[in-house]
Amino acid sequence: MNKRRDFLKSSAAAATASTLGFNIKSYAANVTSPNDTIRVACVGVRAQGNSHIREYLRMPNVEIAAICDVDEKVRNQRIAEIEKASGKKPKDYVDFRKLLEDKSIDAISIATPNHWHSLMGIWACQAGKDVYVEKPCSHSYWEGKQLVAAARKYNRIVQHGTNSRSTVALREAMQKLKEGVIGEVYMARGLCFKWRDTIGKKPDSTVPAGVDYDLWTGPAPSRPFNENRFHYNWHWNWDYGNGDIGNQGIHEMDIARWGLGVTLPTKVFSMGDHFMFDDDQNTPNTQIANMEFNVNGKKKILVFEVRHWMTNNEAGIGQRKNSRGEFDSNCIGNVFYGSEGFMAIDGYTSYKTFLGRKQEPGPSRTEGGSNWVNFITAVRSRKREDLNADIEEGHLSSALMHLANISYRTGHCLEFDPVKEVIAGNPKANAMLRDKYRAPFVVPEKV
Repeated sequence: MNKRRDFLKSSAAAATASTLGFNIKSYAANVTSPNDTIRVACVGVRAQGNSHIREYLRMPNVEIAAICDVDEKVRNQRIAEIEKASGKKPKDYVDFRKLLEDKSIDAISIATPNHWHSLMGIWACQAGKDVYVEKPCSHSYWEGKQLVAAARKYNRIVQHGTNSRSTVALREAMQKLKEGVIGEVYMARGLCFKWRDTIGKKPDSTVPAGVDYDLWTGPAPSRPFNENRFHYNWHWNWDYGNGDIGNQGIHEMDIARWGLGVTLPTKVFSMGDHFMFDDDQNTPNTQIANMEFNVNGKKKILVFEVRHWMTNNEAGIGQRKNSRGEFDSNCIGNVFYGSEGFMAIDGYTSYKTFLGRKQEPGPSRTEGGSNWVNFITAVRSRKREDLNADIEEGHLSSALMHLANISYRTGHCLEFDPVKEVIAGNPKANAMLRDKYRAPFVVPEKV
């Protein structure tokens, strides 16, 4: 691709980038791809990573040039599928650091467990790659800040995986809110009601053949292998995930913050528990978070709810029946309240408005879009403003989730200073704004 790689322009940048832990001295200042083809490497390809693959396979002049995954079985399956679909066999990597030494790769698309997101993103920026990073972009507040700093320092295009930012309907919905379709918006709710069954209890066991478990663990504490801390169920363990508020809920958290027009809160209180089940999950399956924002002297409030089992539908969200006449068990969306009505957002691609005391139907729309197409468009233009989900927006939304979880875990209402970015009067909670890392997988103090 043209105008690529402005990496290592100074000895200072080179010194900083040496924190990657691999040889970067051979990196060229301007690496190009033939025929203006964007060469993408997909990292973590079992579940959501496979969605990344399908998106890139649809795009002209985009090549999935490499696959990186710690599970040999998953890696081999995806390589075979990509070769069949595209006629080209991608390169095969286990260690992400080795992948970054490949100067032919333009962009990295990350869909690993959460505890790897920021570190991989920072390393990729330092290596001169553009980045698509899944939600949430961070496992803790501080490392999200570091990822934003790396994106800015190395002038990288970094997209956050909050896909609703690129759907036509929701972009229109946000514009309607700004125009005052429901009057002055003072409150937003995020709904994350998903049918989540128990994960049960499983004993520690031997590492499956073909899995590099040390690389999978990466920055997290070293623990014995356990199926309930591995594929997908890692979401329900604090070492790797952030619970459902950081899994499904981060989408609705982002929409709520977007529609309210806020950044960071001044007060956060969250409570809940792990109800009904006696299993290996240590994140809550039911959680309520309340956040207060100060916008030019006016307060706004965001209320977020996670429910894991049988629940009602609200404002028509998820009000769909299957072939057996049963309502959808999930209720995923947002409700905005204004002085002249309310707006209901169903998932990521549909909104409706209800105006006045009679709740007369107002503007509505259903139409999707692709966050990955938007990412590639920005990679080509080299304009950060072309991104619909720039990493700074991703960090701010992820920050709300982190603060909610800190409040839940400490049992305290948090007084947060949005300017100093500290939790006032609570050293324990403030210390939880950042993780501790297992060497050599350490998020750098200076990116």
